[in-house]
Amino acid sequence: MAANTSGFEGASKIKNSPSSMIFYIIAYIVVAFMAIVCLVPFLIMVSGSFTAEKYITFHGFNIYPVEFSTSAYQIIFKNPATVAKAYGVSIYVTLLGTFLGLMITAATSYVLGRKDFKYRNKFSFFFYFTTLFNGGLVCTYIFFVRYLHLSNSLWAIILPGMFSVFNMLIMRTFVVGIPTALIESAKIDGAGEYRIFFSIILPLLKPGLATIGLFLALAYWNNWYNAMLFITDTDKFPLQYMLYNTLQKAEAMSRIAAQAGIVVADVPSNSLKMAMAVVATGPILIVYPFVQKYFVAGITIGSVKG
Repeated sequence: MAANTSGFEGASKIKNSPSSMIFYIIAYIVVAFMAIVCLVPFLIMVSGSFTAEKYITFHGFNIYPVEFSTSAYQIIFKNPATVAKAYGVSIYVTLLGTFLGLMITAATSYVLGRKDFKYRNKFSFFFYFTTLFNGGLVCTYIFFVRYLHLSNSLWAIILPGMFSVFNMLIMRTFVVGIPTALIESAKIDGAGEYRIFFSIILPLLKPGLATIGLFLALAYWNNWYNAMLFITDTDKFPLQYMLYNTLQKAEAMSRIAAQAGIVVADVPSNSLKMAMAVVATGPILIVYPFVQKYFVAGITIGSVKG
C-alpha cells in the first residue's frame, strides 16, 4: 500500500513540475489556436449566408454579416414542401443505407477475420483487387439501369455506397482483436453462427460500428452524384441534389442577368452557396455530438490495432 501511495505521489510531483506545467500551457494554446482555425471558416460560412450579395461582390466575406439579408434562404425555401420532401428522402436514404451498410460491413469483416475460414485469403484478394481497378462509370451505369432496373429508384442511391473495402478493413481490425476463446466457448454452449454474430460480436464492435456508421452517414448525406445519374423524378431528389439544382438555376440567372445588362450583384450566388452549406450541414452537426465518444474511441482503437 505504501508503494502505491509513493507511486501516486511521484506521479503528482511529475504532473505539477514546472516543465509539465509549461507543456500543458503550450498544449492548451496550440489546441485553442487549432480550434479557432477550424471554427472561423464555419463562422464565415454562416455569416456569408446572411450577407447581401452586393456586399459580398464588392467587399468579400466577413466573420459577421455587415449587410444582413435573408435572400439566399428565401430562394432555398421558396417551396417549403419541396425542401421538406428532399430532407425526407435524404434522411430515409441515410438511415437505411447506413444500417444496411453496417450490417454487411460487419458480417464481411467477421467472416474474413475468422482464422478458421478456409478461403478467407482468396476472398480477400477479390476485395483488395477492386481497390486497384474498377469497371468505370459507363459499365456501372449500364449495370444499374439495364440489368438491375434501378432507374428512378432510391436503391440506385443506396446500393453503390453500401459497401466499401476501406470501411471493411477498418472493421476487420476490431474483429481480429476479439478473443477467439469467446467464439469457441459460445460454440461449446450450443450457440450457432448467427447467435454468435448478433449476441457476441456486434456488441463488442460498438466503437467500430459508430466509426463506420459516421463514415457511411456522411457519405450518404453528402451524395448527389448518384442522384444526378439515376434519378429524374423531382419527388425523389435528395437534399444535396435539390440544392445543387437550385445553385445551377441561380448561376444561370446570373449569366442571363449579365447578358441583359442587369446588375449581377443583385442576384444571390455566393450567399446562396453559403446558405446551401448551412442547410446541408445542420443535421450532421446535431447528430455528431451523440456519436463523438464512440467515433474517437473507434479511430483510436483502430489506429492502435492497425
